[in-house]
Amino acid sequence: MTNSPMAMLTTFLALGLAALLLSAAGPAEAQNCGCRSNECCSQDGYCGTSSAYFGKGCQAGACSVIGGIGVPVESLVTTAFFNGVKSQAGNGCAGKSFCTRQSFLDGVRANPNFGKGRSKDDSRREIAAFFAHVTYDTRHFCYIEEINGTSEDYCDERETEWPCYAGKAYYGRGPLQLSWNYNYRPAGISVGFDGLRNPQKVAQDPVVAFKAALWFWMNNVHPVLPQGFGATTMAIRGLNECDGENSAAVNARASYYKDYCKKFGVDPGNNLTC
Repeated sequence: MTNSPMAMLTTFLALGLAALLLSAAGPAEAQNCGCRSNECCSQDGYCGTSSAYFGKGCQAGACSVIGGIGVPVESLVTTAFFNGVKSQAGNGCAGKSFCTRQSFLDGVRANPNFGKGRSKDDSRREIAAFFAHVTYDTRHFCYIEEINGTSEDYCDERETEWPCYAGKAYYGRGPLQLSWNYNYRPAGISVGFDGLRNPQKVAQDPVVAFKAALWFWMNNVHPVLPQGFGATTMAIRGLNECDGENSAAVNARASYYKDYCKKFGVDPGNNLTC
């Protein structure tokens, strides 16, 4: 039997309303977060990608990625700024000639969301935070490899997806001291080198070094930026420094951060230590 036009219209409106309600309810299913990589966790604990999620109070996830506001990185990281950091390293330091502003900017181009936040101030804080950690980890671009790193291979054999290779060591290399086989392999896939068979590439090619550092940053540090600088220290060093027994290192990182924020003309914000 054929439905009347009025009945068909009623059915159509009911289906449309149901679809609307379902789409609106979608993010609520993720209450208390656990969001996908392209989503933000709102201040109320829901996942989504609109301004209601990455706006004020965003707790975690792609908060600052989706906002997409930033200042040109090269306008802050000038030649004078970059060389000013390096100038504090000794003349015999391997990293002094290895690390260049251009290799850093090449790494930034490969990671276009670096320095993008919910505001231009967030952008400045992220760049300041990156250089604070790089400055501390490399001692002003002095080192490109971990001091005494060859004494350990940093192979986690439980990570069977990323098996270690005989004779290869996965100690810290590069501006953020990339470490462990489970970081080298995915970094290599992203950057374009064999992280397990050729981890030393990070200490041989300055562009690869900065791309690998920024890969780690974007995947592990960038999402926690809204929580303050202290959260970035926790993301990089974990309980190695944030256990309350290494306050000197934590405070040194925060000191560099505050100094760079001052240079960039931005307030450092709250929660500076972990």
